[in-house]
Amino acid sequence: MSLPPEKASELKQLIHQQLSKMDVHGRIREILAETIREELAPDQQHLSTEDLIKALRRRGIIDDVMKELNFVTGSVEQELPSSPKQPICFDRQSTLKKTNIDPTRRYLYLQVLGGKAFLEHLQEPEPLPGQVCSTFTLCLHYRNQRFRSKPVPCACEPDFHDGFLLEVHRESLGDGTRMADSTTMLSISDPIHMVLIKTDIFGETTLVASYFLEWRSVLGSENGVTSLTVELMGVGTESKVSVGILNIKLEMYPPLNQTLSQEVVNTQLALERQKTAEKERLFLVYAKQWWREYLQIRPSHNSRLVKIFAQDENGINRPVCSYVKPLRAGRLLDTPRQAARFVNVLGYERAPVIGGGGKQEQWCTLLAFLCRSKGDCEDHANLLCSLLLGYGLEAFVCVGTKAKGVPHAWVMTCGTDGTITFWESLTGHRYIHKPTNPDEPPVAEQPKPLYPYRTIGCVFNHQMFLGNCQPSDAVETCVFDLNDESKWKPMSEEAIKSVCAPGATTSLPPFPPLCASTIDASVTSNEIEMQLRLLVSEHRKDLGLTTVWEDQLSYLLSPALASYEFERTTSISAGNEEFQDAIRRAVPDGHTFKGFPIHFVYRNARRAFATCLRSPFCEEIICCRGDQVRLAVRVRVFTYPESACAVWIMFACKYRSVL
Repeated sequence: MSLPPEKASELKQLIHQQLSKMDVHGRIREILAETIREELAPDQQHLSTEDLIKALRRRGIIDDVMKELNFVTGSVEQELPSSPKQPICFDRQSTLKKTNIDPTRRYLYLQVLGGKAFLEHLQEPEPLPGQVCSTFTLCLHYRNQRFRSKPVPCACEPDFHDGFLLEVHRESLGDGTRMADSTTMLSISDPIHMVLIKTDIFGETTLVASYFLEWRSVLGSENGVTSLTVELMGVGTESKVSVGILNIKLEMYPPLNQTLSQEVVNTQLALERQKTAEKERLFLVYAKQWWREYLQIRPSHNSRLVKIFAQDENGINRPVCSYVKPLRAGRLLDTPRQAARFVNVLGYERAPVIGGGGKQEQWCTLLAFLCRSKGDCEDHANLLCSLLLGYGLEAFVCVGTKAKGVPHAWVMTCGTDGTITFWESLTGHRYIHKPTNPDEPPVAEQPKPLYPYRTIGCVFNHQMFLGNCQPSDAVETCVFDLNDESKWKPMSEEAIKSVCAPGATTSLPPFPPLCASTIDASVTSNEIEMQLRLLVSEHRKDLGLTTVWEDQLSYLLSPALASYEFERTTSISAGNEEFQDAIRRAVPDGHTFKGFPIHFVYRNARRAFATCLRSPFCEEIICCRGDQVRLAVRVRVFTYPESACAVWIMFACKYRSVL
């Protein structure tokens, strides 16, 4: 592989720095003197190159050098954002170890060197070896790169000691292949998004903190190294309360040839903040004017759910359009319906609220939602809309109400033939919207809506925001001709673009890529199945019943579980005939077969078993009494990106019918 002259010189400089660091020249001089003294005759003082190389190889010098200079050979492949990267291992001198790096690129090495003042865990006892305990995990995202720390036990001073190697590069202007210098990096305004997750002993996750780290202070630090103390604030109602402190060290690699003055860095950051604040101020002025005009159309509009701004997990008000962006799933999801299924299996949890008083509003940034693997209906709708936009569909998030006036968000797509389809992000269900005409006579048959939505106040995506200004905001009578300004009042697309377009303001959190699942579906299915067998046997033993498992019957249940998941994803039922035929063959004459399938989005076998027992149908199977009772259970885990999964369980029994 031939290198351009400037890259060749950079590579030589790197190698020279490494050799100097290891004091290779001094060691060679020592070996040279020793070899001349010990191995050459007094009258022969000339040493050939081959003799010197043999001596160096014999003493392990060459091997040491080659281990340290562990650069990428051949073509450098860009790592696809398919899985969160594990922390990179460095030694104390920050010499790169155990990883291949591209010597022509610039890296930022971020070390997390412990935490302190996590006062909520002040009384937390020291975990015993092997004891299951609650853990903290730190998740990072920077310019399409995602990282996850090793879990550490929750404590007042959590023992974080991880390093993350972040590649810093320009993605435009043809500079993608050049090593970024200080001036170039100063213009890269993307922050490092850090999300702290707590996982309890049952595997339940909680969002502890979400922090945007401004890393460019390192550009004005001596030797390109700086240490920071980061105070993490809580989320939602606790966004003004400190939850703990992280000690962070930043280091540029290779070291910067020329650092900027701290004054230049501070001036750049101040200018960016000023520019962002001005854009946000102008958008707020415009939004107020738009709202006044909207209320003048009809005073009753004041009660409609027209959501222009929403608070994120840090309590910051942001335009709703900034929560949506076309998102491509790479090869992790193949179809829009598979994307809907993926969003559906992410857990649903309303934002926690202290005390009563209704719903606490919290729209999470995408990284916080994905790392926690659960969120409210707005989080699901924003992610589904982003994925559908990535598939080239005209998708919008709808804000309105369900039955009993409960606020809700769902997704709508507009077909080129005018077909309006609603997508329920919490269930994966799709509904075709056929509006009823309120002006038709009562005798005329009107289509009965199947969807659960009652009213709609506004729709939006990353480029458009439209308020519903039809006489009635009932969904069943709504006409979704979004180009008709007498029915939908639009916001200026230019105004939205000024604050919501990528790179428009430095306050916008960048969208992370999706990560491939780290769950082994077969292994996890077997583990849950074995645990359920044990739980069923113990439960029957308590009832004074014996348990006989039939492996072949368990195996025959697999096609049914695969068919159920296929139907959830595609809305098409397939393979049921073969399953029924196999069961008929497996159940002898005079015997009865009973089966009960159930679906979960978590992998806790004990919790799933407790839920199953609450169903009278399932309890009837598990507690079956009779002659020649044979039990079966089959578990099938279907994995999705972000380690989300759909868990299908089927309990079955067969027994001789005795009248």
